[in-house]
Amino acid sequence: MEHNSPAKDTPQLDDRLPRPCPVCRAFPDKPEIFLEERLDASRLNAYSFASRKTPEYLCHQMLRCPECDVVYVDRPPSQGALAEAYHAADYDSTEEANDAAKSYISAFTSVLNRLEKGDALEIGTGTGIFLEELAGIGFQRVAGIEPSTAAIAAAPANRKPWIREGIFVEQDYQPESFDLVCCFMTMEHVREPREIAESVLRLLKPGGAFLTVTHDYRSPVNRLLGRRSPIVDIEHMQLFSQPSIKALFERSGFVDVQARPFANRYSVRYWSRLMPLPAAIKTPVQSTLSALGLGKLKVSINVGNTAAVGFKPITR
Repeated sequence: MEHNSPAKDTPQLDDRLPRPCPVCRAFPDKPEIFLEERLDASRLNAYSFASRKTPEYLCHQMLRCPECDVVYVDRPPSQGALAEAYHAADYDSTEEANDAAKSYISAFTSVLNRLEKGDALEIGTGTGIFLEELAGIGFQRVAGIEPSTAAIAAAPANRKPWIREGIFVEQDYQPESFDLVCCFMTMEHVREPREIAESVLRLLKPGGAFLTVTHDYRSPVNRLLGRRSPIVDIEHMQLFSQPSIKALFERSGFVDVQARPFANRYSVRYWSRLMPLPAAIKTPVQSTLSALGLGKLKVSINVGNTAAVGFKPITR
């Protein structure tokens, strides 16, 4: 579904404040402009801060840090403005969320098998589908935090008790109370990803794991597409490479950090939504796929996402 018409809930992002690099916390002497700013308020709508929406290819100015390789918005909206934008966002990607959860379980199988199956937390849980996957493999208690009221409303009744509405706040949870914390396709969206990672470290039990999935701006597909890549987005406050997501974990105190690419499995219909084609071409393509019965076909593609894991040190 295309979401191009402006809506009354169009996010307001005028409250913009400067910040240093969100990974190494330095103001680089010679930062490289990675993307020039491209904003058009008339193209924003209630789905602009929704997950897996149709790309608009809008963005704030982004710099690349020469120290840690992260690409970041140097003057992002305030935390309050971002929280409100996600709170008000619409939601219509239940099928894709279900597909993503299965891909993530597959990507992290070896890590999940080595953990104690006690308590797990997901930051940015959406409808809670990944929590259900975790419960299915034996986790005794699962919890999620999600800012979008529309996403929570789309969750089935059995998952809603697991989900807290709002943004992640460390003080809402007990220190060293989780065996696992997950944050999928969310670290790009927050204003202070290192604060999130450091908070997660304190919430994990010794030996517990932090799992993330992030875009890799250095992947071949994203480098090929350039500004027409779906990762060029008004939602993204930073973009990671494999070296920069590892740097985030390591600077936050995690050990045995690993980062690797993996394939997502989605329907052909969804993959076609992400294609960098004009609507005049994309719409007939999607109609043809539906007419041929190919739209629902599931296909696994490595589109430049990174699965990363780090562990809390075990003190002796």
